[in-house]
Amino acid sequence: MADIYDFLSGPGVWISLAVFLGGLLLKAAFLFGASKDKDKVFYDHLNWRWGFKSVWHWLVPLGSVSLRQQPVFAIVIWVFHICLFAAPLFSVAHNMMLKESLGWSLWSWPDHLMDAFSIVVIICAAFLIIRRIAKPEVRILTSGWDYFLILLTAAPFVSGFLAYHQIGGSYEVTLTLHILFSEVLLIIIPFSKLGHMMLFFLTRFNLGSEMGGRRNVHGRDGAKVW
Repeated sequence: MADIYDFLSGPGVWISLAVFLGGLLLKAAFLFGASKDKDKVFYDHLNWRWGFKSVWHWLVPLGSVSLRQQPVFAIVIWVFHICLFAAPLFSVAHNMMLKESLGWSLWSWPDHLMDAFSIVVIICAAFLIIRRIAKPEVRILTSGWDYFLILLTAAPFVSGFLAYHQIGGSYEVTLTLHILFSEVLLIIIPFSKLGHMMLFFLTRFNLGSEMGGRRNVHGRDGAKVW
């Protein structure tokens, strides 16, 4: 177990980060090249104002008509994403490791706040799974892979919470699982639907520019379904 931990906490970190960042950049470059080849008209009528307006409306809770039509889901998914990014970025333990490795770190938030964020992520993940099971229109579009991705996203937070509080057996085992789940998640992101963490911005900008800027299709507040 010690050898596995040493690999995961050493080379494994850099390998997973390289695959994560390199995969996202390559995917963005490929999609950009494909769009330049197939959708040249989009670049002829690029509207930055409507592109950024569309992104903004979808980042703000209930900022678009489509989100306001399903307010519970919209609030849950917004809170989920905030905690999903805040917990690992501002964790004391993670920033101590960052400081030791690179000589700098982000600011750290109290452990009890990170605990709360982790619990929120787990609860929201459970909500998303139940929603996919309970709503026929969502269930019909859901595959086993979708459930796996939600569980994998929650796994680092479950294992991290258990490791920090030393619950459920060996601390070394739960900590190793925490690192393993985190690195597997990073590696899978660019090659799965989780890549929407980057593609969301490209897609929303595209739709906003096209629908609002070129076709002039928008509501009173500029937040049509698109």
